[in-house]
Amino acid sequence: MSQTRIWNLENLDCAACGAKVEDKLAKTEGVQQANLNFMAQKLTVTATDEQTEQFWQEIVKTACSQETDLILHPVSMATETRTWKLKGLDCADCAAKIERMLAKKASVQKATLDFMNAKLSVTAEGPITEGFWNDIEQTAQQMEEGLSLKVIQDEGPCPYCGKEHCICNEIEGKGNLWLNKDLFYLGLSLAFFLAGSFFSSGWFSLAFILVSYLVSGHEVLAKAIKNLIRGKIFDENFLMAVASLGAMAIGQYSEGAAVMLFYQVGEYFQNAAVRGSRRSIARAMDLKSDYATVVMDNQTTQVQDTEKVAVGSLIRVRNGEKIPLDGVVVSGTSSLDTKALTGESMPTFVQPGVTVNSGSLNLSSVLDIRVTKAYADSTVKKIMVLVEDASSHKAPSEQFITRFARLYTPFVVTFAFLLACIPSLLYGNFTTWLYRSLIFLVISCPCALVISVPLSYFAGIGRSARLGILVKGGNYLQTLSEVDTMVFDKTGTLTKGTFTLKDIQVAPQSLYDAQQIATFASTLETYSAHPIARALTDQADNTLSVVDVTEIPGKGIQGIVSGLRTLVGNRSFFLEKGILLKEENAKDLTEVHVALDGNYVGTLRIGDETRIGVKGALEKLRKLGIKHMIMLSGDNRNVAQALGKQLCLEEVHAGLLPQQKVEEFEKAKQSAKGKISFIGDGINDAPVLSRSDVGIAMGGLGSDAAIEASDIVILDDDFTKIPVVFSIAKKTNRIVRENITFALAVKLITLLLGAFGLATMWWAIFADVGVAILAILNALRLLVYTPSR
Repeated sequence: MSQTRIWNLENLDCAACGAKVEDKLAKTEGVQQANLNFMAQKLTVTATDEQTEQFWQEIVKTACSQETDLILHPVSMATETRTWKLKGLDCADCAAKIERMLAKKASVQKATLDFMNAKLSVTAEGPITEGFWNDIEQTAQQMEEGLSLKVIQDEGPCPYCGKEHCICNEIEGKGNLWLNKDLFYLGLSLAFFLAGSFFSSGWFSLAFILVSYLVSGHEVLAKAIKNLIRGKIFDENFLMAVASLGAMAIGQYSEGAAVMLFYQVGEYFQNAAVRGSRRSIARAMDLKSDYATVVMDNQTTQVQDTEKVAVGSLIRVRNGEKIPLDGVVVSGTSSLDTKALTGESMPTFVQPGVTVNSGSLNLSSVLDIRVTKAYADSTVKKIMVLVEDASSHKAPSEQFITRFARLYTPFVVTFAFLLACIPSLLYGNFTTWLYRSLIFLVISCPCALVISVPLSYFAGIGRSARLGILVKGGNYLQTLSEVDTMVFDKTGTLTKGTFTLKDIQVAPQSLYDAQQIATFASTLETYSAHPIARALTDQADNTLSVVDVTEIPGKGIQGIVSGLRTLVGNRSFFLEKGILLKEENAKDLTEVHVALDGNYVGTLRIGDETRIGVKGALEKLRKLGIKHMIMLSGDNRNVAQALGKQLCLEEVHAGLLPQQKVEEFEKAKQSAKGKISFIGDGINDAPVLSRSDVGIAMGGLGSDAAIEASDIVILDDDFTKIPVVFSIAKKTNRIVRENITFALAVKLITLLLGAFGLATMWWAIFADVGVAILAILNALRLLVYTPSR
């Protein structure tokens, strides 16, 4: 369950500084959301889980570190968050209205309605009773006829269908998206409409037209009456009812029926599109195994609930089964299909000792796996939660359209009323001006904008997930499309990070040979987690005693190995210790120096390989609009410069300590004209990742640090996926701009033509229904978009 704390602020006089504090806290590990209200001088921080007091103390320190004189006064206010799964909500505009209404209620700190995933989350402050939550549910149901809400317990499975990532909004995924009762009513209404149009005049024609109108519009009329009683004047059902009935009142029976018929056609396509995109992404993210086969005393037991399988249990995965939990292979060799996780179709070979992730499909032989993570911490769970929650992080374009629609509809309706009244009072001919005002009412429905924008981001996030790229929200897709500067870590990002020992240079006066130097260095390096250290462990001698080990990040490691004080590290580390070295002469190899009892004895030269496809990927990024590329590295200058020259990077900064990387990144951020992105391994680079506009973590599959620190996670080590997600971001935002521009342009032109009597009701129908259908179809192109790699 999430946890929230609130502080009143003192000595905060700068709005920009407040935004800086909010941004810093929002990117802090463990923080779900941070909101600083500058006008109210209030800071609200929501943590992902219940946190210790030390965590909240660090939050206060972090805030104060961004603004020296800032003082935070804690507000004694208990908060509680409750989440519901919704059923029967097919209107994006209605969803936005429900969200606004709930946000205004007393004691509600925040209300978020995720239309694409049909989830409502409300955070309340103060002493909260069960009656308060019942009132929240009743308010939502009163605003939308037929809406059903069921509480999700601790982000658990859907309360309707029991699935982790459900699609129960379309009758639990059963049936055809297009063949349903709505299609039947549309077909019947269209048949009567055509029959009525066949007769040029007379009672037969009118009767058929009226039957067509009632068949397609009976639900709309019923909802309009109920909403009118509740005071919902600007509800789309009410608007369509008034527009169609108004047209009939002035004798335009066919056009009145057409308004309702084609409005329902638009709703039919909209609902099918939303349900289809939900179903497509839900199936792609259906990674969880339905059971786990537990092995105990040579006997197998099938456990239906994988959450009940304990860490340390031995599970058996047969050919054709999904791996239910993360673990390490104990026995058996096989090939795994990890496409659902990484988007890669190439099978992965595994053998005893290899770590495997849940969600992978066993293709060949039986595997026995020792469980290393509970289901709640498994790869499958993390991916599914991230993808499902991503659409709740709204992009600025989504927020703008929601605000715009709130003002746009009342404005157009008011103008329609004035257009019907004022000119007719001045010039007469009330019927003509009423007809023109009805055109305004038809156009006033904001469906094309309100549904197509979130649908575009939802589809973009879903498409990325199917390619093995986790995007935490539509806001990051929009920001990524605006990036023109990229900063790369070197080791593990541009290079594979798998170092190998290439050469050993023995000092002229050394008393030790190459093998002895390698043995002492390697034995000491077994106490380090640095990638370079892993390249030396093959030479280690476990029989040697090692004590008093100290590692200095970014410099090296020291300790006593078999009685000799051993130093292993870079040039700056040795200079600090007063040990002089000759000038470096390795141009493309990393040098690790070794000293025993204060005497320099030799240098180990270690090589790393550039990732496959890096140069081509960087070229594609340049073509996509990245104007400046920078590399930050803790490696020696010669090695970094050689790689930078090979990859044609504009800037290379080498020999950096972790804090110096942060400083160099801040300089790059200040000089960048657009947004800036940092790409790193997500573990050692967390401080820089959190400071970037968009942090991208490489190789984050199963890595908690990578997923927490970054905004976008490449689930495998494929560098070529960076231009892929950049292309998806560009494509998504291009489609969003296309939809917004197209919808507004058509509506504006039709409004002007209608006001001057140059547009008919048929134009208005196209401006509403036609534009909505075209915008939705345009957004759905993202589900099948495959950028080149």
